[in-house]
Formats: sequence, structure tokens, C-alpha cells
Amino acid sequence: MESGSGDGPGGRGRPRRLAFAGLGLAALAAASLWPLHPALAQSFQGGPPGAILMMGAALLALGLIFGAWLGRRSAAARGSGALAEPLAALLEEAPIGCYATDAAGHVYYMNATLQRWLGVKPEDLAARHVQLHELCVIPPSGAVPYSVFADPYQKRGEVTLKGAEGRPVVAFLQQTRSARRIGGGPAALGVVHNLTQARALEAAMQRFEQRFQRFFEQAPLGVALVDADGRLEMTNQAFRAMVGDGEAVKNGSLIELIAEADREAVQASLAEALGDGARTERPIDILLAGAGGRSATLYAVRRDVDGDQRPGLILQFIDTTERRKLERQFAQSQKMQAVGQLAGGIAHDFNNLLTAMIGFCDLLLLRHRAGDQSFADIMQIKQNANRAANLVRQLLAFSRQQTLIPRVLDVTDVLAELSHLLRRLIGANIELQMVHGRELHAVKVDHGQLEQVIINLAVNARDAMPEGGKLTIRTNNVSNPGQTVRGGEVMPPGDYVRIEVADSGTGIAPNVIEHIFEPFFSTKEVGAGTGLGLATVYGIVKQTGGFIFVESRMGEGAVFSIYLPRHAAVAAEPAQRKTGEGPAADLTGMGTVLLVEDEDAVRLFGARALRNKGYNVFEARSGEAALEILKAGKQAIDLLITDVVMPRMDGPALIREVRQLRPELKVIFISGYAEEDFRKRLDENMEMHFLAKPFSLAQLAEKVKEVLHQRAA
Repeated sequence: MESGSGDGPGGRGRPRRLAFAGLGLAALAAASLWPLHPALAQSFQGGPPGAILMMGAALLALGLIFGAWLGRRSAAARGSGALAEPLAALLEEAPIGCYATDAAGHVYYMNATLQRWLGVKPEDLAARHVQLHELCVIPPSGAVPYSVFADPYQKRGEVTLKGAEGRPVVAFLQQTRSARRIGGGPAALGVVHNLTQARALEAAMQRFEQRFQRFFEQAPLGVALVDADGRLEMTNQAFRAMVGDGEAVKNGSLIELIAEADREAVQASLAEALGDGARTERPIDILLAGAGGRSATLYAVRRDVDGDQRPGLILQFIDTTERRKLERQFAQSQKMQAVGQLAGGIAHDFNNLLTAMIGFCDLLLLRHRAGDQSFADIMQIKQNANRAANLVRQLLAFSRQQTLIPRVLDVTDVLAELSHLLRRLIGANIELQMVHGRELHAVKVDHGQLEQVIINLAVNARDAMPEGGKLTIRTNNVSNPGQTVRGGEVMPPGDYVRIEVADSGTGIAPNVIEHIFEPFFSTKEVGAGTGLGLATVYGIVKQTGGFIFVESRMGEGAVFSIYLPRHAAVAAEPAQRKTGEGPAADLTGMGTVLLVEDEDAVRLFGARALRNKGYNVFEARSGEAALEILKAGKQAIDLLITDVVMPRMDGPALIREVRQLRPELKVIFISGYAEEDFRKRLDENMEMHFLAKPFSLAQLAEKVKEVLHQRAA
């Protein structure tokens, strides 16, 4: 009779022993859950407290079934397997794999679940063609045939088995030696838990966490997770860049990152968000602490956490520093435009008054020479009128509506001529240093306006050094290879001449530096300045097509950098001289002039001035009256002088009509507005000349003689 079967005591005791072997297998499976594998533990996270005990009980039942199956194989010859049949069927379809091997490592039992996982055929099992080590993707080196672990004492661990259709099966395997000896040696029993799906879920979770972490870290807005007490738990890169990696971030204190003036509002907003998790809190605008003076818009929403922990907050910070700067610049631009429109609106009428005042003073001075009792009084009137004219020019300068007479200049020559005046202006306690660049590019600017820019900056630097110091004016060529954005200004690529005016004074405060180019903004005492100095500088530079930037630190002085575009030289540009730089040797002349001016005082002065110089003058109060004179043709007109702004028919409209009658007639426009304001209303090929109001007798006579001389030539 075959060993292990029969009716003897040994045969009758075999089912009992195999059942005990199954019980041992169940106990082994249950014990394997005590140091639970991470993948298995993940399956029970968040489950009921008895989930692990329930799993252990299930494995215990499977072990009993496994033992009953073994007992059935032994008792099959005696027909005692009726009770084991349903238990065996349950074992076959259990959600966990089971197998048994002999001492040689041949798998002689494998439940249906494990067969499906590994793609093993029942006939291969029956023929003992399945070897335990062959089921492993990487066979264990040096292991006994009935064990999947190289260490003979290891009973549990993770292995990768060859699955059906070539797909690997990641499994957690628990094995033990059977008390029975099968095939001449000890047998082994194993329980297999399939981790493939758990590992796929784990990999998917890892990919999700990586994507979330990448999204969180690289988000363009600052994000911070804080607890109920306002302590930082997690921050992203944008938030850290916004607030800086200071001690407050290291200490995890959110409120210390907020400017002191806004802390109370932030605390109230966070408390409100914590109290109502159903809605997103309204945003608040805040200033961040630190020297940068950055601003942000803060959004706060409650973040619920698992368990009994107190809820936290999700905070989003949108950096609004640049936006606020642009808003301030736009507001400044609007302010300058509004004041410029006002200045332009009053400039015409005001300049008419100044022209009459200065002109009649010149006429009086022809009769009251130096030494006359009235000479000093007339000069006082004229000097104050000139001061008023300079004020109007400043208003028009910062609004970019002044009349410029640009000419090609060498900046080195301009600064060299100006150095003596600058030394007198800044005083003996301030050292002036000129550093001239070599081979500077030529620039095309208004000579007088460029001098005014340098003088204004030097005077401001002097006021910033009450105890003395050093003023450095440095020039050099710079090339801008690409478009540069600085402080909201966009400087296109090209070649520039840079003029730096640097002082060693007190510096400019950050809250002041943003306003220094605004009109009427001044940090000086009332009566010590008009607030137009730097506004005028800004307007002149911008109207010239240049750029001006300022850098400063408190206690270290300030540096104003002016960039003037390089002038592309054209063939034989004639040298230009500013009108009125000095009286001509002879201002008398001959010819007939038609003077069109709706302001009586200006027209009377101009007519008298030109008649005194030898010209025959016809006067007209309007454009219509001028046309009547020209159409009458009683005397040939050599020159037409007309105001730009007049009721009904203005200067440009008059000239279009005149060109139909006298296309060759020379024309001089006179106006308190900038030349560019009306030139665009004329034909491009229309030749004309311009004289800005207010003008003196000498300037008027010189301009008339210059135009008529060109005609005669």
C-alpha cells in the first residue's frame, strides 16, 4: 500500500495532520499581516478598525480549507471527501493565491485564482511540469527548490512572478514548510497576495503627486498653505520669490511677511475665511514687508483636513507690484497730459500778452537809453516779462508742447562750455568732475534745452548735498542690442549717447523716486521751488526722442542717466544758430510785409517794429481780411506773417487759400503753440518758417530779414 494511505493508524491520522498543516498555514498567513506590507497596508488605509482582523480571519478560513483539501486527497481512497468538496471549491476561487510544492520544487497544487494570474494549465500541474523557481521572473540564486527566497530562514517578502501573456505579477508571498514529507522531502505551502493593481495605483498616485508638486511649485502666482494659527506649512517658488527667503519664512510666520499697516486687515480676512468654508473670500490688496515694497492681491479660502484636526487655509498671492507701478505711471501721464492741455490752452493768450509787453518795452527802450530816468523801470518790466515767458516754456516743456530748434551737436562741446556756469551754480563746497567719453556720437537736440536739462539736474544735485560733496557728469557711447524695458519705459535698440549726472548726496527715498518727474511735485519747502524742474527735464528729454532713468539709494546719492539717440548724419547739414542769440549787425530792410494777427496789441507792436526797420507793413485782423488785401493786388506783398490760431479762418487755412493766389509767397507763422502742433495740418512740401511767441523786437526783425534775404538770394 502506498505510504501515507491505507486504513492503518498512520492512514487514519493523515487527514487530521493535513488539517493541522492547513491550520498552520492559516496562522502563518494571519501572522504575516502583523508586520503588514506597505502595499497591503495601503489597501486598508481609511477602512474600519477591524479590517486587518477580518483579513486575518479570512486567511485563517482559507488555511482550514487548504488543510481540508489536503485531507480530502488523503481520504479520497476511503470515500470520506464529501465535507471537503464545498470547502475545496471555495479555496479554488478565493481572492488570494495558494500553492503547494514537493521537496524538489514541483508545484503539485495551485488554486484556480493563482492559475489565472500566472497562466498555468491544470494538465501541467498534474504532470508535475511546473517548477517553483521557473515561476519567478528572476529565479532566486542559491535557494532550495521549494523556496522562492535565497535566505533559507526568510518566510515572507515581495517577488515578481511570470504572469499570463507575459505580464509580470508583483506579489507579496508568505511560505512555510509542511509537516508532511512529500516526494522524499519536506513540502512547502505558499500564500500569494497580488500587488499588481496596488502597485499600479501607487505608481499612478506618485505620478499625480509629481504633477501636482510640479504645478504647485511652478505656478505663476504665490501659493501658501497655512494652519489655523497662520503658520506656514508649504509654499511654492513664486511665493518665496515674492517675499524673499527671510527669517519669517524659515520661522513659518505668515503675518511677519505682511507690512505692518496691513496686518490687521489680513488677520481679519483670514479669520473670516476660516469661519466660512462654503465660499471663497473676497480679495484684499496688501503690501508685503521688506525693502522691496512689493504689493500683492491676497485670496484666502478654508482648507478642511482629515480627522479631528483644525482646518487650515489656502492662500494665493498675485504680485501687483508692476501693475501698480504702471497704474501710477498712467496716472502721472494723465496728469501731465491734463496740465499740458491746460498749459497749451493758456499759452497762446498768455504769450500774446507777453509778446506785447516785451515788444512795447523794446520800443520804449529805443527812446529811453541807459542813464534815462525811466530806463531802469522799463528794464524791470521786460525782465519780469521774460521770467513769465520762461515759466510758460517750462509748462510746455514737461507737457512736450514747446517749440524746439534742434541742431547737430557734440555733447562734449556743450558740457565744456557749460562747465564754468555749473561751477558757479553748485558752489565752492561741491567738487565738479567732468568725465568725457571718447569719440561721442553726434546728437540732434535743441542746444538751449539741453543746457537747461543739465543745469536743472546740477541744481537738484546741489540741493541734495547741503554739506558739500561731489558732482560727476560722465558721457559715453552705449549700444542697445535689443529692446530694453526699464520702469515701464521701452527703449528700442540702437546707438545712444549717455549722459550721467551723479551726486554723493542724501539720495532719494523709494516712496519719492516714483513721483520726482511729476509736475509740481517737490520735497522742498514752500516757496523754495516750483516743482517743475525735473518735470521739465523729463519733457525735454522725451520730446527730443531720448530717455531718462534714475537710480538712488538712501545715503549713497543719485544717478540720473540720459540716453540721447545717435544722429545719422546726412550730407552737408548747415549749421544752425538760435534765433535771437544776439542782435544782427544790421536789422533794417526793405520790402512789403502783410501782418495778420487778431490780437491788437501784438499786431500794433509788430507793425511799428517793422516800420521802424524800414519795411512797408499792411495789417489785417483776420484771415478773411488778409485775403481781401491779397486779392486787391494794389501792391505786391513780399512776405506774409500770420498767427496760427485765429477766429474762423486760422493760419493754416489762410495759407492754403494764399497758395492758390501766390504759390511763391514766403510765409512766417507766429504762435505760442509748438510748431509740430500745426505743421501736420500743412502740406508736406509746403515751405514755411516759424517764430515762437513771445518774441522781442530784435527777434522779429532778424527773422524777417533772414527770410527775405533767402528770397533775394
